[in-house]
Amino acid sequence: MKRTTMNVTWLAGLAFLMLLLGTIGAGCNARDAAAAPAATGRKAQVERGAYLVNAMGCNDCHTPMKMGPNGPELDMARMLSGHPEDFKITEVAPAPPGPWSNGIVGAPSGTAFSGPWGVSFTANLTPDQNTGLGIWTEEMFLKAIRTGKHYGVSRPILPPMPWAAFKNLTDDDLKAVFAYLRSIPPIVNHVPDPIPPAIVTTN
Repeated sequence: MKRTTMNVTWLAGLAFLMLLLGTIGAGCNARDAAAAPAATGRKAQVERGAYLVNAMGCNDCHTPMKMGPNGPELDMARMLSGHPEDFKITEVAPAPPGPWSNGIVGAPSGTAFSGPWGVSFTANLTPDQNTGLGIWTEEMFLKAIRTGKHYGVSRPILPPMPWAAFKNLTDDDLKAVFAYLRSIPPIVNHVPDPIPPAIVTTN
């Protein structure tokens, strides 16, 4: 009789342990099931952002050019890292004569532009913490594109950045662009501040 009681107690304990393990497993599975749609949604958002960045031609200005066998080509090793810090430009380019006198003069890198506004340098769009978008929030990014202000609050975003067109994107699309930019490899590259236009004095 004593042996039967011990067997019953042992079996009851085993059943309780199995029930406990099953409950823990079910909890883990529930958490995994909840995380799966979020991960899928995040992947889809980044993929949408990649599509938009490529369709809008962001690389055309924010990725430096290099000379290839058939002429200038994008240097994808520096993808979206902006104007190279080792390419020093210190003054506004003189305007060409004739009908081009009020036009834009572009640097060979394709990342700096001189015009009536001075000199603008394309930004580092990689998620580097110190030189790129690493410290930006999604809200700051959306506000910058909507208002044409750096960080969404400071100086104007200068030509030829077409923010006035990009501001027409939906919030979801702009968030997708930001999510993609946060997913690419960070590149340390200090882009210089804009150079103001030359002050013309008359005697």
